[in-house]
Amino acid sequence: MAFAITQTCCTDATCVAVCPVNCIHPTPGERAFGSTEMLYIDPKACIDCGACADACPVDAVLPVDGLTGGQREYADINAAYFESPRTTSQAQTPTASGAAGPGPNLHAWGGPTFERVLPSDFRPLRVAIVGTGPAGMYAAEDLLLHTPAEVTLVDRLPAAGGLVRYGVAPDHPATKKIGDRFARLHTHPRVRLHLGLDVGTDVTAEELAAHHDAVIYAVGAAADRQLGIPGEDLPGSLSATAFVAWCNAHPEVAADAVDLSAGRVVVVGNGNVALDAARILVSDPEALAGTAIAGHAWEELRRSKVREVVLLGRRGPEHAAYTRPELLALKHLPGVDLLVDDHDARVGAAIDAAGPGDKAGLLRGVTREAVDWSLPPGTAGRRRIVFRFLSSPVEVRGDEAVRAVRVTGGAGEQEIPAGLALRAVGHRGTPPAGLPFDEVTGTVPHERGRVPGRPGTYVVGWIKRGPSGGIGANRGCATETVGTLLADAVAGVLPAPAGGPRAFRRLVRRRRR
Repeated sequence: MAFAITQTCCTDATCVAVCPVNCIHPTPGERAFGSTEMLYIDPKACIDCGACADACPVDAVLPVDGLTGGQREYADINAAYFESPRTTSQAQTPTASGAAGPGPNLHAWGGPTFERVLPSDFRPLRVAIVGTGPAGMYAAEDLLLHTPAEVTLVDRLPAAGGLVRYGVAPDHPATKKIGDRFARLHTHPRVRLHLGLDVGTDVTAEELAAHHDAVIYAVGAAADRQLGIPGEDLPGSLSATAFVAWCNAHPEVAADAVDLSAGRVVVVGNGNVALDAARILVSDPEALAGTAIAGHAWEELRRSKVREVVLLGRRGPEHAAYTRPELLALKHLPGVDLLVDDHDARVGAAIDAAGPGDKAGLLRGVTREAVDWSLPPGTAGRRRIVFRFLSSPVEVRGDEAVRAVRVTGGAGEQEIPAGLALRAVGHRGTPPAGLPFDEVTGTVPHERGRVPGRPGTYVVGWIKRGPSGGIGANRGCATETVGTLLADAVAGVLPAPAGGPRAFRRLVRRRRR
């Protein structure tokens, strides 16, 4: 029986490297890699060895005959990927007759590539990495596994993990498990970890650079995008990112930051973060008890009066930002109904006209009806999530706190009563101390990770490429940046550090007094 990749796939391609028959696609060498929502196992080629399941850092690979509940759909999702003629032509080795044939797929192997060649006398580098989220830790892993480098990890927060620790929903324990893979590097004999150390406040960027051959900034995109509408700053209006951080006990989000005493919540956006917030808000709190959710968040959810979450999408369902796995997870929430607000005929038309693999097609079979917002949310003790497309928020209304969200769309302007408004319209980078910054893109300008005009300074992750791609996308990003750094080291263009590791540790101790 074959294996299948399921919802929690992080797309970092660890499984691809261990597959003995090359049946997991797209691979990093294929054009589709990075653009698909997940990776897929070809059931006709899989030999049931289980190597991919052992290697997967997020427990996303499961045997097909062991799939239960909503996971059963992933057997068909994996198989369907290889039924595409385009996929077949890329992945299969033709038979002697020139056709792929009806039997087991035979996947072609690419030729070996050696993108890095280090001289035999390559000296150990001292590299500082600012940020301990996925991007920084993939860079650290690359350096530690492939070079004799000594790595200094720096994070301004008191706990390591970055996005994995504070940005992944607490009811995704398998996704958070990748943090265990990174955490083992914290005690590596060539690693020094400094938590609660802010570059720009506790130490300057110049001081950090003076004690290392190179510095890699992996500081992510810490800010959230604003809506730019009246009332956005009212109490009860906050970002979905802050909501998830609240659930994860982020030290910079107050325990009383979220009030769930109203029956309806409006979430602006329909990407994965928006769906994460909606799912947590309508889930049975007892089902969250065994997760990593913060105690204060769990207690507030137990007292919650929320019965309905409205997801606002500016565009139609064919342009929804969520991924298929995230939507499928919502469809299988016990005691929760999904509804598409049929306020505009174009919404239903897009769903009916969509193909099975299209975003709009994922909502086929979901109840559609026009919602009467004057009625109280929730019926018969059940909770629901309402998808409202072709609607843009124009004002968050209220005197001292959120009372409603005014939206405009095909039916004109309407007011949706709500006691909490969450915006999930994307992240944005903030300027790292001492580095150039592009205000338009919210990133640090770079050349394959190298910061121009700053010898020995590099960027990786969202501060490098913008807030796009999930956890696994940072692996390839880190490979590029580390490759650039090593090429600069071989070329002899890295500045020599003025101080050593002990001097840096003494500096840190002095600043913390």
